[in-house]
Amino acid sequence: MPPFIGPLEQEFLIDLGLALLCGLIIGIERELRHKPAGISTQSLVIAAAMLFSFISRTGNSGNPTHLAAQIVSGVGFLGAGIILKSERLGKITNLTTAASVWYAAAIGMALGFNYHFIAVIATLYAVVINRIPRIVKHPNIKANDEDDDD
Repeated sequence: MPPFIGPLEQEFLIDLGLALLCGLIIGIERELRHKPAGISTQSLVIAAAMLFSFISRTGNSGNPTHLAAQIVSGVGFLGAGIILKSERLGKITNLTTAASVWYAAAIGMALGFNYHFIAVIATLYAVVINRIPRIVKHPNIKANDEDDDD
């Protein structure tokens, strides 16, 4: 290894690789279903949350939870911008997409705080949850609509 890549940089590269892997897994699932916030969005949100958490954990900033709280609210604001309400159709869309972006940030935070196993299991959970068929349909929505809230 080159001398400028020490143990901290190696740890960061592992976290970044896992962030990419988790983003790909969730993003591919979303893109296969033709939903917003696919591979690029999921990967960037996970990697950004990982990076903020990693810096917060490894830096000399005192309490790393301060930055974590800002990630939660910041990505929540991003998710709110994804949610749309159609006045014409009278329905709200992209709720699951907004939730998946917020959830992706939590996965990134888990990676940044060195909870790798938890992050990978949480990634698989996101894919499984999005694949569970809807049991109850809203009466105003056509029966052939898949994933109504996206």
